[in-house]
Amino acid sequence: MPLFNKKSTKISNPSPPMTKDPHAYHHDNNNYKNPPIPTAPTIHHDSMSNGGHGESTVTKPQLVFNCQLAHGSPTGFITGFASVKELYQKIAECYDFPMDEILFCTLNSHKVDMNNLLGGQIGLNDFIFAHKKGRPKEVEIVKSEDALGLTITDNGAGYAFIKRIKSGSVIDRIPHIQIGDHIEKLDGINVVGKRHYEVARMLKDIPTGSTFTIRLVEPMKSGFQGIAPRKGTAGSKPGKQGYGSGKETLRFKANGNAAIEDEHDDATQSGIDAINSLLDSFMGINDSELATQIWELGNNKINSMDFAEAIDASDLEAFGFTDDFIIELWGAITDARHGRYKR
Repeated sequence: MPLFNKKSTKISNPSPPMTKDPHAYHHDNNNYKNPPIPTAPTIHHDSMSNGGHGESTVTKPQLVFNCQLAHGSPTGFITGFASVKELYQKIAECYDFPMDEILFCTLNSHKVDMNNLLGGQIGLNDFIFAHKKGRPKEVEIVKSEDALGLTITDNGAGYAFIKRIKSGSVIDRIPHIQIGDHIEKLDGINVVGKRHYEVARMLKDIPTGSTFTIRLVEPMKSGFQGIAPRKGTAGSKPGKQGYGSGKETLRFKANGNAAIEDEHDDATQSGIDAINSLLDSFMGINDSELATQIWELGNNKINSMDFAEAIDASDLEAFGFTDDFIIELWGAITDARHGRYKR
């Protein structure tokens, strides 16, 4: 069952003409600052036949999010999802195209801006922009250095893509490769469906000095649509958004559930950012959801041994974190607890 019931949304001033799509109306990319206000959960008390005892049931909140295709489209109203995959499916249904055409989504910006990438959470007032597949391209690369200079993330639905390119790196010297490009194949091997860390490991295992071919798919662009700066440094923090910054957030959980939670406090967010920076430095990946899961495993632990045991007892054990890396993660957690990071 979906997390949210479908909600009909009325437009108080429907000046743009309605399209054939009942979920969408015409709306340009610069006019998206007032999404519908989500409704709160309601509680119903039902009588039971056995003894007349009442049972309280909670109706899921009917959340509605505004959405556009990043290269231009009418505005759609998206509801009834509890995971990133379900969100993509709802967007695909709204605009009538296959779900696997979506590379990733950004929040509150139609640009290919990795600082606004949709990860494991959505602010209740955030506006969603879906980036579809564009032009494919194949690039032959000589791995002249041990590190290629890529930070890889994924969309939560089987597509790994480039989130950051290190200045002066091997990849930075190839102008055809851009932030936001989806990595589809490596030397003819299809990597669709693999997680970001698996793709990063495959790239790392390519011998230095060898030549390999990478097949990429860039996000669809329209006209003079801008993109964020190409270069980035590991550990850079996302900029503050001008809107969509409500204090409540819809978070997608690792167990497949979603919940409305308060915004992280400064210590928690600083710890998550520091952990994500370590994932970038040690593994070449960027994953706020994974960083949040690591933080939650360590936040209530009193020493690194308890933290390591918690990692081993969770699904994160599959990552095979080294002892040195776990110590680094523990250091980030304790530093955040004591307020040593400035935001």
